[in-house]
Amino acid sequence: MGGTVMSIAVGQAAPDFMLLNQDRKEVKLSDYAGKKNVVLVWYPLDWSPTCTNEHACIVNEMKPFEALDAEVLGVSVDSVWSHKAYADKMGIKYSLLADFHPRGAMSEKYGVYLADKGITGRAIAIVNKAGKVAWFKNYDIPVVPDLKEVAAALSQVKAATA
Repeated sequence: MGGTVMSIAVGQAAPDFMLLNQDRKEVKLSDYAGKKNVVLVWYPLDWSPTCTNEHACIVNEMKPFEALDAEVLGVSVDSVWSHKAYADKMGIKYSLLADFHPRGAMSEKYGVYLADKGITGRAIAIVNKAGKVAWFKNYDIPVVPDLKEVAAALSQVKAATA
């Protein structure tokens, strides 16, 4: 798999997954079905400057996501141990999922794994309570996503299912 990857399409069923978070707990997408919208936040690596800025923004902007009945799940190819140290240092309370082994397998299902670089790209997907991809956007790796745009999309998703 090279540089250009086909991303998952809006309206498509979101592939289920089970990954470990920073506390070594299993997190399954299907556990949220019918209960919460899920905001999947792919980022290349713990500790990189842009990813650190992105997570600092998410930590500071969690209230709108919580008010919109959403669970934020960060995803990268880092290990659970890296995620644990990173989450503790950054004050991250949401799950950081380790798409570590097989490397990038979950991210590849969504079209965000960059095999030539061995990392996930930067992308955000909103999976609605019905388990469908309701919104998706890829970002250039050095770009911190606009969380107001994500919150606005999440608000539309919530309104559509109300």
